[in-house]
Amino acid sequence: MSHPTSLAAWLAYLETLHPKAISLGLERVRAVHDRLALAPTCPVVTVTGTNGKGSTSAFLERMLSAGGYRVGLYTSPHLLRYNERVRIAGAEATDAELTAAFAAVEAVRQDIPLTYFEFGTLAALWLFARVQTDALVLEVGLGGRLDAVNIVDADVAVVTTIAIDHTDYLGLTREDIGREKAGIFRTGRVAVCADPDPPTALVDHARAIGAVLLRIGVDFGFVAGEMQWRYFGPGGARHGLPYPALRGVYQLANAAAALTALDALRAHLPVDMGAVRDALVSIELPGRFQVLPGRPVTVLDVAHNVQAARALADT
Repeated sequence: MSHPTSLAAWLAYLETLHPKAISLGLERVRAVHDRLALAPTCPVVTVTGTNGKGSTSAFLERMLSAGGYRVGLYTSPHLLRYNERVRIAGAEATDAELTAAFAAVEAVRQDIPLTYFEFGTLAALWLFARVQTDALVLEVGLGGRLDAVNIVDADVAVVTTIAIDHTDYLGLTREDIGREKAGIFRTGRVAVCADPDPPTALVDHARAIGAVLLRIGVDFGFVAGEMQWRYFGPGGARHGLPYPALRGVYQLANAAAALTALDALRAHLPVDMGAVRDALVSIELPGRFQVLPGRPVTVLDVAHNVQAARALADT
């Protein structure tokens, strides 16, 4: 059987491989992952959360990049081009890189049905393994415990917020959803939680498996000033920080979570204050309170649940 020859054709093909758009579970993706013999050779940060995970992932990528590291970033969904989902050293993966990655996954998949997201996740991991990254930042697609991204054991796990969303898959309560998101935690490794009121289920799971849980307002946090802000965390305090280029006070919690993850990795990936400041003022992320030039004022935002809509209204 011949493979598709263009990125558009590959993406259309991916949509035919599984009868459901979403089918949570790691058995199928683990089987193909094992056949690909993938194993990260650099630190990995996995990020989940009802809201804020895309922004936090972007902060991590920009801070590490400003620190001189070659970063692989995997996010979803995309706004205009599939290439947005896979970034290497600050640039989107090319069509040629993505089609080669898809072909590699297809070569070992055999008769295992994969969803569009599962196939894309494996392709991104295959590509990252071949471009020698210094760090990987992986954004969970949905939930955490049974998401394809969770096939990788994160060195640092980040949960941004926990709110009601995707109840058909994650459960009806914050406790249910928190338990699912805590599924990305690993024994003996740092887990960062930027929700000021984490569900008991999340805290209990971290304790039960022996993860090192760092909570906002307890182990790390921020103090907002008139012109600047201050971060404090396990690596100490960082004073005189510029406000992020991403609008919204809630972005300080996302930036603080990213800094706490970097604190946990500082022995392997130190990032100095100059790099942090450069990252904060230069970060860009389309669709997050993005103000378009011209009149009337037009704001683009991807808020899609109650918590996100409230944050948007308050900004």
